[in-house]
Amino acid sequence: MAQDASRKEGRRGRRRDATAAPTRTPNYRQLRNPFPVMSVFSDDEAANMHETALRTLEELGFRVLLPEARTLYAQGGARVEDDMVYIGREIVEAALASAPRSIHCRAGAAHRDTVLELGTLNFQPGAGAPHATDLNRGRRPGSARDYRDYTRIAQHYDVFQMMSPSVEPQDVPVHLRHYFTTLAQMELTDKFPFMFARGTPQARDNFEMLRIARGLSEVEFAGGVHTYTIINTNSPRTLDMPMAQGLIDFARAGQLSIITPFTLMGAMAPITVAGAITLSHAECLAAITLAQLAKPGAPVCYGTFTSNVDMKSGAPAFGTPTHFQASLAAGQMARMVGLPWRSAAGSAANINDVQAANENQMGLWGCLLGGATVVIHAAGWLEGGLTVSYEKLITDVEVLNMVAELCAGNRAGADEIGFANALAHVAPQGHFFSAPQTMERYSTEFYEPVVHDYANFGTWTDRGALDANQRATGVWERILADEPPLMTPGDRLEELRAFIDKRTTEGGAPPES
Repeated sequence: MAQDASRKEGRRGRRRDATAAPTRTPNYRQLRNPFPVMSVFSDDEAANMHETALRTLEELGFRVLLPEARTLYAQGGARVEDDMVYIGREIVEAALASAPRSIHCRAGAAHRDTVLELGTLNFQPGAGAPHATDLNRGRRPGSARDYRDYTRIAQHYDVFQMMSPSVEPQDVPVHLRHYFTTLAQMELTDKFPFMFARGTPQARDNFEMLRIARGLSEVEFAGGVHTYTIINTNSPRTLDMPMAQGLIDFARAGQLSIITPFTLMGAMAPITVAGAITLSHAECLAAITLAQLAKPGAPVCYGTFTSNVDMKSGAPAFGTPTHFQASLAAGQMARMVGLPWRSAAGSAANINDVQAANENQMGLWGCLLGGATVVIHAAGWLEGGLTVSYEKLITDVEVLNMVAELCAGNRAGADEIGFANALAHVAPQGHFFSAPQTMERYSTEFYEPVVHDYANFGTWTDRGALDANQRATGVWERILADEPPLMTPGDRLEELRAFIDKRTTEGGAPPES
């Protein structure tokens, strides 16, 4: 049965009898996108969008609320009038020339390292939600327990190469929350971690905690990319104080910023795909420029999250044809500047139903065919980001695992064609169940489902007639039933907790606004 506890897809080290058939142990860690990229616009149209974005920054300007950021722009040659910054194209072009094309992201274990560059593929679960939901407990404010649970589920599946800020643990005070989220990641995962950019004091705390947990000197920490954050612009054409400060803090520390304008067509952006992506592109270029002015060569990832609103209600919509086209268009702009880039899937559905599955897959395929390097909100996202669902994490993982299987391609050598041990072995009108090739490969050739059930109707009925959503509950419950191994040595965790206790006694670090 697909729910059998022995099936833990995407993990190594499953215990089987020594005489059993070989165990399938796929590796979904360092993926490359196997799909040819698609374009929604002609090369000339895309070039005109890029030119218009540069003109927007030169003539219309970009509102920057942080004085330090405006000073950096001015020192780089931009014209600054009050809180408006007018950035010449030569400044942008210099920034793009200094931004790295390939970024080696160092995780807690070397085999978890990943590379961000055009052509690589990295998935993250849904992120940034204020609520959590599951079939057992219903919808509720995100909690510390939910954050740890989501971290453990994401660690369980190889197909998530990067951690995400799954939910806000609202039962942890905001001035202490970054201690909790960083400690949870250091305890529970060895993957590339996310850290919030909510003011310089919190950023410094996070960097020091990561340095302690990884056993790195200050020089070693500064010499590698060990964590990342998300920097959102405030469309249209605004960079607020926390995001500008976070971009500067991460750049100066040599850590990765994934720069992401969140533009909804017809609301914070023009109603057309071309107009919305042009605005998003301009904002992203402005933020990349700030990072490079703060520290030339700072690692940055081009990003966009562009979809449309429902014009009847004004509510965000995801997984629409327009969302799909926007991802393709963003991929064209990212390839034009040559930087690794992020896009996003997601769903506006209120529960994990067929609408949620359809929207997430439509959004996902836009990312894949657009050539996205990082796909955020690839699993679990509901209500346009207001909720992350335990069950949807599992049902979406099924699709991500299948995509990861496609990344490996296939072979057609003599062993795979099987003339001697398959074709010649079976007589006309025979069957291949007992052919030598089948017996050698029956336990390793095909993908093993996480939650899909391939049983016939009678068998499925006898097993309780559970739908995929119900079966997903059993999957995540079994993952969380096991005692999680600690991912950081005990002495470093002890030092890390001592640092947190000291900083908590000193009053923590409230987020800056």
